[in-house]
Amino acid sequence: MQQPFTSNKKRIESIDLLRGIVIVIMALDHVRDYFHAANFVYDPTDLTQTNAPVFFTRWITNFCAPVFVFLAGTSAFLVGERKTKSALSAFLLKRGLWLMLLEVSVISFAWNFNPHYPTFRLQVIWILGLSMVCMSALIYLPPKIILASGLLILFTHNLFDNLHVTGNSFSDFLLAELHERKRFNFGGHFFTTGYSLLAWLSTMMLGYCFGALYKKSMDTTVRKKYLLIIGSTAIAVFMLVRAINVYGDMQPWKVQPSFIMTVCSFLNATKYPPSLLYTLMTLGPALIALALLEKPLSRFGQITIVYGRVPLFFYILHLFLIHLLAIVAVVASGRPWTQMIFTTMQNAKDNPWLTGYGFSLAGTYLVWLLVVVLLYPLCKWYDRYKSNHKEKWWLSYL
Repeated sequence: MQQPFTSNKKRIESIDLLRGIVIVIMALDHVRDYFHAANFVYDPTDLTQTNAPVFFTRWITNFCAPVFVFLAGTSAFLVGERKTKSALSAFLLKRGLWLMLLEVSVISFAWNFNPHYPTFRLQVIWILGLSMVCMSALIYLPPKIILASGLLILFTHNLFDNLHVTGNSFSDFLLAELHERKRFNFGGHFFTTGYSLLAWLSTMMLGYCFGALYKKSMDTTVRKKYLLIIGSTAIAVFMLVRAINVYGDMQPWKVQPSFIMTVCSFLNATKYPPSLLYTLMTLGPALIALALLEKPLSRFGQITIVYGRVPLFFYILHLFLIHLLAIVAVVASGRPWTQMIFTTMQNAKDNPWLTGYGFSLAGTYLVWLLVVVLLYPLCKWYDRYKSNHKEKWWLSYL
């Protein structure tokens, strides 16, 4: 019986490699946030102003968060293969709370470089943590119940698209955190619920159930077959439901002046909160990629997998590096460095000092490559450090 290719007895290379690919792609989106001149003028998904290259530069990064959350669920299942339920529950609870704390401290500072913390954008690290906290209780349910519940939430949460929170109380915040992108002001600090719990938790629940495909007893050929079938089915359902244009996304597609922009409209699924179609559109290809990546590593794979083995380490470092490089760029453009100290990233678009600042799309890609290359030695060092110091419990939290 074939076994999955692994870097050691506990890690599955295809999972680490996919995670590495998407985290490198994610860095492109964040470089675009700070460097692309058009980012300070219009939303890259605004079809009335964008163009195809800019749109697809943003669109390709849609795969990142769903893959992170889904594979976090898969990793939880695999950890559970080595731990008791109670030990796994405790681990998920502690790691989840740790990630939520990181989001509102280190990561929020990395985004804004503002020590007063005027804005907390509760994003992917926050929702990973919150979903893990929920999973610490849900893992006690039978796997079939977790799977059925995850599918039910995924296919029905768009029924709540027209329900909106109107107040600014803590209870309103909790309701919005379930299924709405909304901004709250508590004590002069803004909190944005961009990553809503219902949809993202369902993604982690499905990823947890998906982990059964990576049991040691599972034949590789059978697993690849399931990956291709499930992935292809998700894409087919996306295409069908999107074509019908009635349900599954709060933003219907429309025929545009050109064919390529019509394609952009068709693919422009809603991320905040992630719609049914957004999830199908991203996880379908991701599952097919997992099947195709389950083979001996190429030279490209040997490099890329390093990022996937230390994703949180990379995530934190890349935000600080990108923001520091942006300060250098804004000073080089003749503007004060303080223009890269934000109250919110959105306010940067209205900042007159930043009018005319930024690089072309090609220049933005070059900065992205620079960031990825600069972080490789650090990620490789940390990966080796973790491998050589498995006795250090705290390494599992970074």
